[in-house]
Amino acid sequence: MSESTKEIRVGLLAYGAIGDEHNRAVGATQTMRLTAVADTNPERLAAAKELVPDVTTFNDSTQMLDSGLLDLVVISTPPNSHYQWAKESLNRGIHVILEKPMALSVEHCDELMALAASKNLLLVVYQNRRFDADFVTMKKLIDDGVIGEVFSYESFVGGYSKPCDYWHSDVEVSGGAIFDWGSHFIDQILAIIPGKVDAVTGINQKRLWKHVTNADHADVALTFSNGARATFTNSDLAAARKPKFYVLGTTGAIIGNWDPAAGSAPADLPAILSVHRSDGKHEVIANSPVIPYSFHKSVADFINNKIPMSVTTKQSRDVVAIMQAAEESARANGRSVEPALLS
Repeated sequence: MSESTKEIRVGLLAYGAIGDEHNRAVGATQTMRLTAVADTNPERLAAAKELVPDVTTFNDSTQMLDSGLLDLVVISTPPNSHYQWAKESLNRGIHVILEKPMALSVEHCDELMALAASKNLLLVVYQNRRFDADFVTMKKLIDDGVIGEVFSYESFVGGYSKPCDYWHSDVEVSGGAIFDWGSHFIDQILAIIPGKVDAVTGINQKRLWKHVTNADHADVALTFSNGARATFTNSDLAAARKPKFYVLGTTGAIIGNWDPAAGSAPADLPAILSVHRSDGKHEVIANSPVIPYSFHKSVADFINNKIPMSVTTKQSRDVVAIMQAAEESARANGRSVEPALLS
């Protein structure tokens, strides 16, 4: 078997809500094979075996990492354990895909990146929202110059609802409201607007939902060196939702409205995009079809053939740096903070 087609044995460390997605992606990627799954919940292990009956299952993640059955591990544990499990995996010579965020501090990100580089291993974050149909479509419109140069970018997620009491709503585990969805939306911002982020401000507001520790409403603002401005809002107190995207360029604008067909879970469906021209005319733009599981294919291409990936570890590390700066700003009631970026 040549290097270009060498089989990559994959293990899934934790088989939570996104487990089936990774399982199906591995099965659809020509040079990948799922060989191992670890989870403490027998029902989740059974769910994995429904798709891949001959997969080896473990109720102890360390035993899976020590089994010799995998070349690549997908870590889907809660964020506060990403650093630990990535370090354990890299030290065993195993390539790593991490669910977002990479870690809860930029210091831990830098340590993991240095470790991966020292062992010539892949460390990458599954920035799956970079491959959403609405975002892919919007980015192409912007890259093609349809609205000119972007100078103002607003993104929003949320609504008015009582948050769940799962780990997503626990600051100590998830990193907080900014880290939870910000890992996706700030990554998207950096993919749209080029240049250096000079300043970050953040605000966390705790107003109503006392059963969880995440902020009820969080705002992050980024100011770029060219003066462009981008904001991200995550709210559980928004009785009136803002558009998912509201992007102004020098010759037009793009609005991404939530699809009403999604009901109370608008993030489950792509936004409905419309382009607004400088002459006042506007039109709805159909979302472009996306190639399923292209992220996983790019991982395989990188491991076997060193083909560069569109998602890089540095990008995900800088997203953490911006979110960390936003949290520092929030603790100082919105004071501007310069993020510790690599570039």
